[in-house]
Amino acid sequence: MSDNNNAGYPEEEMSVDIQLEDGRKVTCDVVTIIEVAGKEYVVLQPKDQNPTEPEQEVWFYRYSEDPDDPNVEPVLEYIDDDDEYELVLDAFEEYLDNQLFDEL
Repeated sequence: MSDNNNAGYPEEEMSVDIQLEDGRKVTCDVVTIIEVAGKEYVVLQPKDQNPTEPEQEVWFYRYSEDPDDPNVEPVLEYIDDDDEYELVLDAFEEYLDNQLFDEL
């Protein structure tokens, strides 16, 4: 069973820089951190998107921190397994549904 909240992290605006395979660096906002099947995932939204577009692109990465040293940079890992990606996508869609419900 997945826990689709923000894993107890404060609701503050954070951003990260991602190095893409083609060498480009993209700055992304952290939308949320969700937990699925005991693992944490970060949802990122590139800052360079057109805000008037109805569909905004988001990227999912496996997320982990060093429990022994909170000063070490978190590790973001690409999700290459289709089934794992689908689970994270479903959890994010549920997160969005909950956000919409809370706004009403």
